[in-house]
Amino acid sequence: MTKPQKIAFCILFSSLCLLAPLFLSVTTLQADKDTTWGVNYSESQAVYLGLDPKETYSAIIHDLGARHIKIHLNWNATEKERGAFDLSSLDWQVAEAERNRVQLILVIGMKTGRWPECHTPEWFTSVPAAERDAEIIRYVRTIVERYKDSGAVQYWQIENEPFLEFGTCPDWYYEDNRERVRAEIAAVRAIDPAREVIVSESGELSDWTDAAGMADIVGVTMYRSAWNDTVETFGINPYSFLTPSFYALKAEVIRRVYNKPVISIELQAEPWTSLPLAESSLEVQALSMNPQLFEENIEFARQAGLGTYYFWGAEWWYWMKTTHEDPAIWDSARALLAS
Repeated sequence: MTKPQKIAFCILFSSLCLLAPLFLSVTTLQADKDTTWGVNYSESQAVYLGLDPKETYSAIIHDLGARHIKIHLNWNATEKERGAFDLSSLDWQVAEAERNRVQLILVIGMKTGRWPECHTPEWFTSVPAAERDAEIIRYVRTIVERYKDSGAVQYWQIENEPFLEFGTCPDWYYEDNRERVRAEIAAVRAIDPAREVIVSESGELSDWTDAAGMADIVGVTMYRSAWNDTVETFGINPYSFLTPSFYALKAEVIRRVYNKPVISIELQAEPWTSLPLAESSLEVQALSMNPQLFEENIEFARQAGLGTYYFWGAEWWYWMKTTHEDPAIWDSARALLAS
């Protein structure tokens, strides 16, 4: 972001804050009419929860009725040995989407979401530092070449929140990673210039300008309840103070300064607990996600007016439905997607 852009961003954001009530009422009316709802899907998360990944993905399409799915690819699952790819599972997911007119976002790169965030093959740890970026780009090119002709692929997403130091990624990943992300985007555009590229940022902890400066679409998270040190120490959830206008106004600034659309690529719809999800009791899980909070998050999103939202937690909904015989959120989501 150039200095003039930063100044314009600050001035515009400050000005819009004064008009927040009027602006928010307008975006709410637009959102009620035009909102697109999708879901995230991670095969590794389904496996972690003890689910059959094919059954889960199929249920998301055929029972839940999702027609917009963001798929998180794990490099360590697709290239376990250097140069030897196994994309059979992703081939099936893409083909299933094609058969059912489902539009996909494929998240590709080194950091693609779900703990531990960076999903690198074991062999990659011994790659010399000077060759790391080339290996990442080679991997990205392989995926884009394979699926560029699929009618189901709507967007490519490069990395997942690459500028937020979260997860167990190595320190070097965040060093000069803006240039790395730009190189990955350039590699995608060289192969598939027609499709737009998403770069994501923390909706809560970022001003979104890094993504806006390099991507076609800015993807942001939207979390209402999160575990962190503040919650642990003081019992205060800092995200609870955020309002729909916090997101709506930042999105409007990005549109005006960068002429880029903003969508929510993660709308919280599963618990965020101090322990790993499957190790937390259902009672603890319910403190940060339950049917009432799910409906509240939907209304919050509508008021923010970003227009497109991908729920985070569809695997958990199916786990609750099939393992714990509690289909409440699954059924609510199915009704929303059918509306």
